[in-house]
Amino acid sequence: MVAGGLAVIASNQTGGVKSSFIGDLRIVLAGSGFRRLFATRLISQAGDGVFTAGLGSYVFFNATTYPDPASGAAAFAVLYLPYSLVGPFAGVFIDRWSRRQILVWSALVRAAFVALAATLVGSGVRGLPLYAASLLVLGVNRFFLASLSASLPHVVPEHQLVMANGVSPTAGGIMSAIGGFAALGVHVLTGGGGFGSAMTMVAAGGCYLLAAGAGATMSRDLLGPAKGPAGTEAGRRAEFAAIGAAMASVASGLVAGARYVLRRRSPTAALATIGASKLLYGILFLMAILLYRNYFYPNSADVALGHFTWMVFIPGAVGYGIAGLVTPPATARISKQAWISVALALAGVVTGALGSTFAQFGFLIVALGVNFASQSVAISAVTILQEDVEDNYRGRVFAFYDMMSNIPFVVGAALSALFMPLNGKSYPIIVGIAAGYLIASACYWAVVRRPSPSQAGATGGTGGQATPSASAQRSNS
Repeated sequence: MVAGGLAVIASNQTGGVKSSFIGDLRIVLAGSGFRRLFATRLISQAGDGVFTAGLGSYVFFNATTYPDPASGAAAFAVLYLPYSLVGPFAGVFIDRWSRRQILVWSALVRAAFVALAATLVGSGVRGLPLYAASLLVLGVNRFFLASLSASLPHVVPEHQLVMANGVSPTAGGIMSAIGGFAALGVHVLTGGGGFGSAMTMVAAGGCYLLAAGAGATMSRDLLGPAKGPAGTEAGRRAEFAAIGAAMASVASGLVAGARYVLRRRSPTAALATIGASKLLYGILFLMAILLYRNYFYPNSADVALGHFTWMVFIPGAVGYGIAGLVTPPATARISKQAWISVALALAGVVTGALGSTFAQFGFLIVALGVNFASQSVAISAVTILQEDVEDNYRGRVFAFYDMMSNIPFVVGAALSALFMPLNGKSYPIIVGIAAGYLIASACYWAVVRRPSPSQAGATGGTGGQATPSASAQRSNS
């Protein structure tokens, strides 16, 4: 089915002229607005990697404790699931407030929360207080990332969105991995243990302060949303007074956003596919942690952390980077929908063939392949949402996107914890993950392989490209 689609939807071009990766990259980086937004992302996501590594080393690779499936799933739930309550509210305000201001202030707020978390870690605190402080950091971070995605169409031309989505979040993921690797060095240099984890978190706070400074170099109105009457100077007092009413109307706004998405098959399928991919990824990630801490190196937490970094973390970052290089030219030749199906199928094949060996080298290739597939799906799905969703709804839709990245991830880990052994080694689970990726690939392609009547008439059957009228509407909004 997928192969047939690849044959039919081939060789897409922009304005009849094929563009190379280097040429598109130069065009995207030529925009000063994009460069500033890009720098803000890179610095912030480096901090994300540092903070996550500091927290993970303290929670999962501690010399005095052994993680089990239930505690690992509980940690994921505490850190990610409550954001599902924050995300929808964030989406509404991303569509109302200056996104540049959101980027600056959220980076500053995160730095303050990181300082709190570092203090708790340095004091040896575990459990709910630490999880609450970490939740604040990660919750604000999702607000930040949703604002970045909603802002991107304001600093690059629409026909360069695939390239921008290949460069920006992919490079951000690589910087996060580099930050995580650098955090390991900070952890070792500062003596390891709780103090080393605390100092690692302090370094993350410094990155967030630098990201706030980079964001402040952009003009306040550069990233949208477009000003309405309440956004003018004369209406600022009325806008402030309307904040309470906006909070009360969040539910109705989300309902409107949901209806908007559900009327459009392409965005709905993209969100569902992200959810399926993250659910499977959550299971695989928990399995990898348990394997390295409890199966491969049960006698040394530090050795387990080092090998997990080299054999899973870094190959995963390489996979993300390759996806950023390959996805733009691939989606210039076949549709983004076809590429999503190919990527999911690849993840299934790699996981089934090599994950079932439960060998470290096999998991190195699995980390490379699954992260390549995950980022390929993300780049394509984000671009589909940016192209098919009007700017006035974009913040809410990307809040839904973040929810679909977090809730299924936690659900996958929680469900697998019911069946996963303490050391993480389970042939039925690894086979189930592989089959899940293949089923997701087939189901997604079955849904999107033919455009709906309205899409066919509007796009000429290009499979998800924005219509001229929609493009004009977004430009005017």
